[in-house]
Amino acid sequence: MTLSQELQWRGFVNQTTYNDISQLDGDPIKFYLGVDPSADSMTIGNLAAAMMVRHFIDHGHEAFLLVGGATGMIGDPDGKADERNLKTLDEIAKNKAGIARQYDQVFSGQKFTIVDNYDWFKDMNYLEFLREVGKNVPLSQMIGRDFIQSRIGEGGSGISYAEFSYSLIQGYDFVHLNRNHGVTLQVCGADQWGNSIAGVDLIRRIEGTEAHVYSTPLIINQATGKKFGKSEDGAVWLDPAKTSVYKFYQFWLNVDDKGVIDYMKVYTLLSREEIDEIAQIHQQTPEQRQAQKQLAYAVTRLVHGQEAADNVVKVTGVLFGSSDVSLADLSSEAIGMLSNEIPVATTNQPVVDCLIEANLASSKGEARRLIIGGAVSVDGDKISDDITLDGQHLVKKGKNSFVLVK
Repeated sequence: MTLSQELQWRGFVNQTTYNDISQLDGDPIKFYLGVDPSADSMTIGNLAAAMMVRHFIDHGHEAFLLVGGATGMIGDPDGKADERNLKTLDEIAKNKAGIARQYDQVFSGQKFTIVDNYDWFKDMNYLEFLREVGKNVPLSQMIGRDFIQSRIGEGGSGISYAEFSYSLIQGYDFVHLNRNHGVTLQVCGADQWGNSIAGVDLIRRIEGTEAHVYSTPLIINQATGKKFGKSEDGAVWLDPAKTSVYKFYQFWLNVDDKGVIDYMKVYTLLSREEIDEIAQIHQQTPEQRQAQKQLAYAVTRLVHGQEAADNVVKVTGVLFGSSDVSLADLSSEAIGMLSNEIPVATTNQPVVDCLIEANLASSKGEARRLIIGGAVSVDGDKISDDITLDGQHLVKKGKNSFVLVK
């Protein structure tokens, strides 16, 4: 497939300044994607745009990945009802480093360049900025933005001059990259269209040349109609310290049947032939959730690496009854992963005491009743009497409550 065909098939087509996206199928283009370091990790919302970038790279275009050290000092006001709290320089530095590491992981083995807009803004003085940028931006254009109107209109919370000027900073990023690196295209999420167009207009006014924007749609949860990427715990992060590998994997494992194939097109590098085959199996036997399993494994491997993906599959198998995986099959890393997700009890004590230590029973009497009632199993086998455990075991109460004994 050509790049334009790939983007259409995978669902990456939204707004663009190109008359025809087949223009992307020509000579190599230098392009950029920007992310503000508002946190020390990207979310799976950011990951969708990154996956689109991956296809641009795979089709021969040259990527510049911008981590916004300068824009991060202000914070993007678009879509925000209130003023953001300013982050310290230390916070921004930490966040930039975290995002850069994730780019390295997601684009492992690919050619790309990471840039930071703080590098070209740190020595620019205010008068220079006004003459270079401010003089070339009509005020009516800025005031006309929807989010500006919502903030300064009746009932709005108001907006500071700093946040009002945010789009000028981002617009100049495009000018700088165009002037110094030959970048002619910005790719972005749908919510960044307005800021990105500001850069196209600035390049036209300052450089007298043509530049373009290509945006990807926001990913929508097919089951709820709401923006995709939230779990019960909130946003799904790429950083395992914020969303553990296990919870990350489980999020994908539990996506809805209606949207699973669309998510697979966006979030994996599986080919059209592979995805069509998975879709056929899913349509015939949706209850087996093969599509969700393939999706969860592929995205986890991409974001967290092969070893983590293999370990989380085994951990899930141990917890939920995969016949070919037992606790003894788990590596020390997998045991560590499991220990972070379920309660842990001390070995060399009766099951009753393990249940109490893990807060799965409030008293010995309740624990014994659970055992007698057949609600407790050890390493997959139900027990009818209390036994003393030594070594490492998995105790299960009911369908979804576990304790690791070690």
